[in-house]
Order: sequence, then structure tokens, then C-alpha cells
Amino acid sequence: MVAHTNSARIQRCETQLHDFLATFLKSTSNEALNAKVSPGKWSAHEHLAHLARYHQVFLQRIDRILAEDAPHLPRYSAEEDPDWGSWSGLSTQQMLVRLSGMRAKLIVRLRSMNEAEFQRTGVHPKFGPMDLSQWLEFFLIHEAHHLYAILPLVKGK
Repeated sequence: MVAHTNSARIQRCETQLHDFLATFLKSTSNEALNAKVSPGKWSAHEHLAHLARYHQVFLQRIDRILAEDAPHLPRYSAEEDPDWGSWSGLSTQQMLVRLSGMRAKLIVRLRSMNEAEFQRTGVHPKFGPMDLSQWLEFFLIHEAHHLYAILPLVKGK
């Protein structure tokens, strides 16, 4: 059961972002992607930059979980990330290229893992111990949240 579930999660990882970008962003202008609809809220571009940066963070978390016994992994906050400015400051095209590259790297990493590795645990500050299967599910849900937040920004609703 676990192997099938991980396989399904990896398949979602292969398609979720790609399908969203192809469906909702293919004809969206840079102006629409960068528009600030509400003061203090992220633009679609910033949501995408966050997802791109978070791929890098998630790959680092995978490495720590595989190398350490139940490492405590801090909550990620873009606002507290010293690298956030370099990601959010990229052009949308540059950021999407990086996002695509990070996604490919993540999928290769996930496909290389065996079931024992998916059972290794890292400790989330709010949700406690989670194995890598749960971390991957958390990553996909987190990503879906941001994709949903982008939708009204690019569709103007």
C-alpha cells in the first residue's frame, strides 16, 4: 500500500504544477502575473517564486531526513529567508525556468528513493514527526494552496 501511495504522489508531483501552468498561465501577461491586487498580498509571480524557492528548501529537507535521525525542520517563511529576494526579483520567465529545473530535480530525487527511505522521519514544528511520504504529501498540499491563490489573480476574479 505504501509503495502504491508514494508512486501516486510522485505522479501527482510530475503533473500537478505542469498542468496548472499549462492550463492557467499559458496566455497570462507579465503585467497580470506581477499585479498587486491587494496591498500586502503576494502577486501571482511572487507565489510562483515562493514555490520555486520552496523546491530548493524541500530538496534540502529530504537530504537532512535521509542523513540525520529525525531532524527538527523549522517552519519555512519566505519573509525570513535571506534568499527570498533573489528569487522574487527574477523575471517571471527566469523564475519559471528555475522552477521547471527544480521540479525536474525533485522528481529525479523522489524516483531514486526506495520505500525504506520514504519511511525516514523529520520533525515538523507544528505537525510533529512525519515520514518522507507525509512530507511529500505536505509539499503537494502546500503547492496546491499557492496554485489556488494564483488562480483568482490571473483570472481576475
